[in-house]
Amino acid sequence: MLNRFRHFFASPERKSSRTGRLIALESGGRARWTPRDYAALAREGYGKNAIVYRAVRLIAESVGASAFIAYEGAAERDAHPLLDLIARPNPRQDGPSFLEALTAHLLLAGNAYVEAVTLDGDSVRELYALRPDRMKVVPGPDGWPQAYEYCVGGATVRFDQNAALPPILQLAFFNPLDDYYGLSPLEAAAVAVDTHNAAACWNKALLDNAARPSGALVYAAEEGSILSDAQFERLKKELSDQYQGTINAGRPLLLEGGLDWKAMSLSPKDMDFMEAKHAAAREIALAFGVPPMLLAIPGDNTYSNYQEANRVFWRQTVLPLANRIGAALAQWLEPAFGDTTLAVDTDKIDALAGDRAALWDRVTKAPFLTLNEKRAATGYGAIAGGDTAPGAP
Repeated sequence: MLNRFRHFFASPERKSSRTGRLIALESGGRARWTPRDYAALAREGYGKNAIVYRAVRLIAESVGASAFIAYEGAAERDAHPLLDLIARPNPRQDGPSFLEALTAHLLLAGNAYVEAVTLDGDSVRELYALRPDRMKVVPGPDGWPQAYEYCVGGATVRFDQNAALPPILQLAFFNPLDDYYGLSPLEAAAVAVDTHNAAACWNKALLDNAARPSGALVYAAEEGSILSDAQFERLKKELSDQYQGTINAGRPLLLEGGLDWKAMSLSPKDMDFMEAKHAAAREIALAFGVPPMLLAIPGDNTYSNYQEANRVFWRQTVLPLANRIGAALAQWLEPAFGDTTLAVDTDKIDALAGDRAALWDRVTKAPFLTLNEKRAATGYGAIAGGDTAPGAP
C-alpha cells in the first residue's frame, strides 16, 4: 500500500544536462584561471595601439550612452526600480560609467563579471563591475559554475552561486574551445595588433635615425690595409653620438682616411610596410565590428559617407551588444525585480534618425493598417478605440 503512494513523498524532480556532468568531470571541480594573459593583451592592445584603444572606447561609450526601456510583459514602463539601479549602480559610478567598464571588459577579455550587493538576500542595492583577470570559475558537479573566486593581492573572496539570486553574473562571448571563458575580439585580432605595433616601432626607429634608411661606410684605403680595433671602436662611437637621432638630422658626415659613405635607399617592396600597417588596422577594426571610416583608417571606401558608416556601426555592433547586456542583467536580477526585460530605446539614438523617419513614412502611407497596428509597428502600445479598421463606420 505504501509503495502506491511513494511518488507523493519523493523529492521534487530536478532536471539537468546529461553532458554537463562530463564537463564537470573534465574540470575536476578545481578553480580554472582564464587560459590567456589578459594583462599582456590589454597592455599591448589597449595600452599601446591607438586603433584598439579607439575601437574599444567607441563601442563602450556608445553602449554607456544607450538609454534602456523596461518591459513587464508587453507593457512599457517609463519608471522601474531596475532602471533606477542601472542609472545609479553604486556610489562611485554612474550608469554610463558602469556600462562602459562592463563593455570594455567584455571586448578586451571576452568575459565581464557583475557583483550584486543585496540586502536580506533579495533586495539588490548596488552593482559592481569586477576585473576579469582577477576572477576564476569553480565548476560544479552539473558542469555549470558552482562558485567564483575573486583574488586580489593574495586575498580571495568566494562567491557561491547556489542562492536564488546568484551574487555574480558572467557575460562571455562565444568560445568554441572553452566551456567557461569567452573569446575576446582582441585575442582574435592579436596577430593584426602585433603587426600594427611592429610597423609603428619600425617607423619610430626610422625617425630616430634621422628619418632615412641606413647606409654603408666603405673603407677604401690601400690594399691590405684595415682599420685597427681602436679606430673601429672610435668610428662606431662617433657615428652613434654625433650622427644618429633626430637632434642630429641633416648633420654632414666628416670623413677621413679613405672612408666613403654609400647611402642605401628603400625599395618599393620595403615601402609596403605602410600598406601592411593599414591592412592590419582594418583587420583590427573588423574584429571589433567598427567601420574603418569611423577610425580614420585610410584606404577604405566601403560606405558612401560617414553618416552611413555610423548607422551601420550602431545597427550591427552597438545595439546587439547593448541589448545582450540588458537581457542578461534583467534575467539575472529577475528574483529581485520580477519578470522584466530591458531593451535599448532606439528613438533616442541620433544615428538612427533616418531609419525612424523612413519607418514613420511607410506606416503613415499604409491606409490598410489600424491605428493600433501603426502604433505597434513604431514601438508604441495600443490605445482604446484604435483597433477600428480604416474606413469602417
